[in-house]
Amino acid sequence: MLSERRLKVLRAIVQDYVGTEEPVGSKALTERHNLGVSPATVRNDMAALEDEGYIAQPHTSAGRIPTDKGYRLFVDKLAGVKPMTAPERRAIQNFLDGAVDLDDVVARTVRLLAQLTRQVAVVQYPSLTRSTVRHVELLSLAPARLMLVLITDTGRVEQRLVDCPAPFGEPSLADLRARLNSRVAGRRFTDVPPLVEDLPEAFEAEDRGTVSTVLSTLLETLVEENEERLMIGGTANLTRFGHDFPLTIRPVLEALEEQVVLLKLLGEAGDSGMIVRIGHENAYEGLNSTSVVSVGYGSGGEAVAKLGVVGPTRMDYPGTMGAVRAVARYVGQILAES
Repeated sequence: MLSERRLKVLRAIVQDYVGTEEPVGSKALTERHNLGVSPATVRNDMAALEDEGYIAQPHTSAGRIPTDKGYRLFVDKLAGVKPMTAPERRAIQNFLDGAVDLDDVVARTVRLLAQLTRQVAVVQYPSLTRSTVRHVELLSLAPARLMLVLITDTGRVEQRLVDCPAPFGEPSLADLRARLNSRVAGRRFTDVPPLVEDLPEAFEAEDRGTVSTVLSTLLETLVEENEERLMIGGTANLTRFGHDFPLTIRPVLEALEEQVVLLKLLGEAGDSGMIVRIGHENAYEGLNSTSVVSVGYGSGGEAVAKLGVVGPTRMDYPGTMGAVRAVARYVGQILAES
């Protein structure tokens, strides 16, 4: 265990390096921070921190920089989440309140996160498998063709065309719409299949084939594997940190193009807690020089998806964590009110 004094020295090194982008020397530390000890003692503490792998000397200068291990300790023990100011909170709320639908909410969230943190923002659409059915609409497009519209509690809208085995009249369509919604509205997606399995038996024989086709389309929509959608923004922000990536920025950009990689980075949708992955904690090799800060968002206290940011390990962790948490809270409120 590090002593309190050495923890203070590590905190000062992280803060200075993040702020100045320059390796930090003992003389600068004693001048900028009230550590209460002599420069010689600070040098000894820095040597001990280096021996234990919390800081490193990037080249022959006297300065040191934090390692992944040093940032990890800083985040876990030394960094409080920086709260947003009242004007910042109002700006977030005003910006997100103008959204007209779910796509707009996600797009605005990505833009806002990228601007607030000056990092790459990633927002996952609310997961269908964690959603509740708000309404199922059925529209007649032709005598034997329908459109099924599924609306979720998070505002997500899924549309599917249904080719019927026989013409389906408007009275039958209205009856199916009413019966379907009476059974599934307000229910979790995972609860729907057994609730509708006997529905065809409530209709005349000539309509049962169409009812079964509509139900098959609905159930396919509920369990689709490709429903995990992401939106990403602010990639250009990475160009400001070129020197933070040891060789080239290309592996980072290639990783950001892989949706599966990003979903794994954000973590499980149902885990609403904040996750901070630093440097080599990211399993994908191309992201070993980055950190990821993510948190769940949703309505009613349950996370339906994740959002977060990706940036260099030399990151303002308290400010980034505060911004990610605040934005997630406001997005959850919007979903709850939608």
